Amino acid sequence: MPSPAPHPCPTGPLQLAGNGTDRLLTCRVLQSPLAGVSDGIFRALVRRWAPDALLFTEMVNATALELGHGVAKMAALDQDPGPVAVQLFDHRPDAMAEAARRAEAAGAWLIDINMGCPVRKIARKGGGSGLLRQPDLALRIVAAVAAAVRLPVTVKTRLGWCGSSADPVGFALALQNAGARALTLHGRTREQGFSGKADWDAIGRVKAALQIPVIANGDITSPEDALRCLAITGADGVMVGRGTLGRPWLVGRIAAALDGRPLPSEPDSHARIALAREHLEALVAARGDQGLLIARKHLGWTCQGFAGAARLRRELMVAPSLESALGLLDRAEAELEISAPEPCPAGPGCR
Repeated sequence: MPSPAPHPCPTGPLQLAGNGTDRLLTCRVLQSPLAGVSDGIFRALVRRWAPDALLFTEMVNATALELGHGVAKMAALDQDPGPVAVQLFDHRPDAMAEAARRAEAAGAWLIDINMGCPVRKIARKGGGSGLLRQPDLALRIVAAVAAAVRLPVTVKTRLGWCGSSADPVGFALALQNAGARALTLHGRTREQGFSGKADWDAIGRVKAALQIPVIANGDITSPEDALRCLAITGADGVMVGRGTLGRPWLVGRIAAALDGRPLPSEPDSHARIALAREHLEALVAARGDQGLLIARKHLGWTCQGFAGAARLRRELMVAPSLESALGLLDRAEAELEISAPEPCPAGPGCR
């Protein structure tokens, strides 16, 4: 099927209505919830370039919350300088409704229901994309959560479980009727995971059928991608996820492109190392030795595209202490002063 005619880039605030509470979103770029990544420290870095963007906590399991786990993910949300949403997942409507009440009390800007996570251990228990195989249950969860809170309730989902059974338009219409006030749609099925290419045309067909806002997700890793996606889908905004790993500035660059503003420049090698150091120190200050382990993946994502980066990443992965990791970053910074940057075959932004 041919792509639809290009759509103009949306402008103006995005209105999300709840059960008596309306929210205006002035930035049309959303940062996806990322398990083990989108904690308060990471969100603060994203806000440096995108102060008004809607950001998300890590996914919160409603069952785990009942058992006293995951509470820290929702801590101090009302102190965040910008909007932060809580994304919940589970297969029990009552548990999801109670978790939503707790998220609302913690200061969540809105409640999002995950129906798209492809991870097997989540899907096989009926959460995440597992709900795509139980649409009646999925609709009961949306209705229960929408009735439990005054905040807008949104859903993040995929095109379907697999290509042969996918009916994204029909499912999206049912979610809208159940009480969803916006839909974020990843342009792949659960069967695809993150392989293949996101089907932006399919997102466009869903957008054309719905009255609520639709946010496009999948394969948006640059401002150019975002503009092309919106031109094809007519979506009300975009959500970026994996593309921000090691690049917390991406949300701000895309927001500038959508607003027609000059794009903030991407940090150079020196700035990347400084950012890696800042992230490392913040995680260790907040989490101690566990913070050092958590930081390793962030250091690997951030330390890319400059002379000696590959060796630096290998050494950082086994650094036994904060002091040794900082020493490695100091050495890399010094080496940048005396050596030319490595040529990057992929061009600007090479990772």
